[in-house]
Amino acid sequence: MQKKLEKKTTCQNNVAIFSKEDVAIRKKAVFDAMGKRGQQRILRVGYDQWDPFEEPKDPIDIRRDGANKTSQMLIREFLQTRNIETYSNAFAKGAFDLCLGIINKDDKYQGMFEFACWYYRMLEKEKEVEGKD
Repeated sequence: MQKKLEKKTTCQNNVAIFSKEDVAIRKKAVFDAMGKRGQQRILRVGYDQWDPFEEPKDPIDIRRDGANKTSQMLIREFLQTRNIETYSNAFAKGAFDLCLGIINKDDKYQGMFEFACWYYRMLEKEKEVEGKD
């Protein structure tokens, strides 16, 4: 026999807030309704760490940079500064991959970006040194 769940209060977005007991009952109900594969995946990660009620991530929010531009806006703006006859599809794809990686804060692309900035500054310093001779 299932215990009746009571809504305790509501928050600003009209989303119900439940007691810890109610959340545990709902969590178990969701888990029990899952297939065996899904349950095994949850158990591998850890039942206690699993949150079946977490809000989904909005893909539009994920792909925005600090200036609130999407990756598509950024790459279009960047490629418009280049001569279309001088860059290839591979160039554009590489730029887009780097753009997504930086916006998503992927360590691989952050490292690539920081290396490119460091290398550029190093070349600029060498030009200054060569110019002083």
